[in-house]
Amino acid sequence: MFSFRGDGHKIYLQLRKQQDINAIRALKETKEMKNFYESLDSHTLQLARLRMIKEQNGVGIIPIFVTAIPWLLFLFSSKLQKFLFKDGSMLWAVFAFLYLIALTASVLIHFKEKAWTAFHLEIIQDVLADRGKHFK
Repeated sequence: MFSFRGDGHKIYLQLRKQQDINAIRALKETKEMKNFYESLDSHTLQLARLRMIKEQNGVGIIPIFVTAIPWLLFLFSSKLQKFLFKDGSMLWAVFAFLYLIALTASVLIHFKEKAWTAFHLEIIQDVLADRGKHFK
């Protein structure tokens, strides 16, 4: 059944149905990631954590880039209008469609990247906390 609820609710529903947690792919993948991070030394984990914080803060470039495009087009608006609307052309519709596709894709990529970075950061922080390492 299709649902607009997020992955958290889907995992909850899978947990209710499954008795064997290893049968749930997402949990198995998470367990593998945690086991991998636990196999690394604390210094390496701390370096990875710092790099992921950088990544998490730099992910905002994608939406900024996409929202900057209209301002660039605004600079050339009169020439662009002449080109897109000349002689009843449908170029404007193609342009608008492609722009909306690019905007949607970039926003989806942005939030997926941000979610994965937060996910990995949380695992690393849990491993470091279990080892008694304190971090900000």
